[in-house]
Amino acid sequence: MIEFPVFLLVLGPVLLAEALLARYEVLAYTAGWRTPATALPHGMPYARGADPGRPPAAYLVYLDGIGKRRFRDTRDGGQLVKAILDGAPELRVLGQVQPYSPLADPLADRPAWDWIRHHAGLLLFLHNVMQIFVAADRRYRPLYNGAVGGQIAEQLRLAGYRPGDGTPVVLLGYSGGAQVATGAVGELRARLGVPILVITIGGFHNGANDLTHACRLHRLTSAADVIERVSGWIFPQRWRLLRRSGWNRAVRAGKVTVHRLDPATHMGRRSYISSAVRLPDGRTHLARTADLVIALIRVHAGTSAPP
Repeated sequence: MIEFPVFLLVLGPVLLAEALLARYEVLAYTAGWRTPATALPHGMPYARGADPGRPPAAYLVYLDGIGKRRFRDTRDGGQLVKAILDGAPELRVLGQVQPYSPLADPLADRPAWDWIRHHAGLLLFLHNVMQIFVAADRRYRPLYNGAVGGQIAEQLRLAGYRPGDGTPVVLLGYSGGAQVATGAVGELRARLGVPILVITIGGFHNGANDLTHACRLHRLTSAADVIERVSGWIFPQRWRLLRRSGWNRAVRAGKVTVHRLDPATHMGRRSYISSAVRLPDGRTHLARTADLVIALIRVHAGTSAPP
């Protein structure tokens, strides 16, 4: 067994290398050294759900947590997206956006990372963690937000979205995806000309992003979600004392609505998107979360009354 001091000596350089790699992508995008990818794997559609030949009720962009490393994979194997599509066929859903790559480059598809995936999978996790902190860093945040916001706008265009037609756009961010979702609001508003609805599930974000152009933010949370609470502790912009932060301005403006999903946890058998445990009403955690997301989107799109 590796002793703790030795572990720290090994982990320190790894974290430093990951921090540098995370910054490289956003700087490469900003300098124009590399162009964000737009092509998807053969046979993979740019969106699923409503008929692309007619306007959907809304476009939903799903921004997964830090486990996201391919176009297709998600922490739950795509069950949340599938449940939303099954319950709301009138939506068009995009799940391929790479929230932890300003260059839209899936981590697991890079040759250099294939060996790491099989021998040191923890590094894939650390890479995306570092990207979250780059996205939260005030020096890189505007660049990161612009890069990923541009990526989302381009994927929406390829999925059939036409700026100016008024079709609602919803950003659904799970865990660290909330940092990306809140950051992309301004860029999307500028490019699409439509108010953006944001929904976070166990959102891990720093509270610094400006939500002026978000029509509303629905925060799905639980008292048993320790990881989400940690982000409220470690990021000062989430503290009530910093009244001028983007998060606190949105709260005072009445834009943030909290929905309790107790006793869900951030991950594991009782997570928000788990189908392994049933609630007293007979639904799984996954079904309850999907039902609420669908209800909130339908209210935003004007197709149903508030839940």
